[in-house]
Amino acid sequence: MKGPVDLVFYVLAAVTVGSAILVATLPNIIYAAVALLFAFFGVAGLYILVSADFLAATQVLVYVGGILVLIMFAVFLSSRISSVELSNPVHFRLPAAAICLALFGVLAYTAVSPAFIPKPQVTYQPTTAEIGELLMTRYLLPFEVASVLLLAALIGAALLSRPDRPDIPRPDMEEP
Repeated sequence: MKGPVDLVFYVLAAVTVGSAILVATLPNIIYAAVALLFAFFGVAGLYILVSADFLAATQVLVYVGGILVLIMFAVFLSSRISSVELSNPVHFRLPAAAICLALFGVLAYTAVSPAFIPKPQVTYQPTTAEIGELLMTRYLLPFEVASVLLLAALIGAALLSRPDRPDIPRPDMEEP
């Protein structure tokens, strides 16, 4: 008899894989973004099941809170994107769904094979304290270098995308 943790795993795995298949096959970008939301939450739930609470919180904050909201704002605020239907014909969707289902089958078989069946876990142990301590002690310099590099990339992207650059012609400023 499977325990409740196994049932939760199978439900989360089904939600994640089903949502990912919908993202790949839905022709409407709004519906695909909503399916992506469920896929992200499913992955966060799977992280919680393997005692990776920091990764789960990061998944929710960064991907659900940042990336998905950014995609939705880009879709809703851009008149060109919201009025266009994606060209995702059936002859592309069916192979994509078949590949996703085949990969799901391989992963499901691997998950239940004897070599990968985990031994009973003792208790849930949070990882955030250990990760926080490592980020502020042993890995402080690489963490700060990465943050400065990301800040420089952000500043460079902001400078490159400025509309008032004289070397980039703007279509609305051209004379007839």
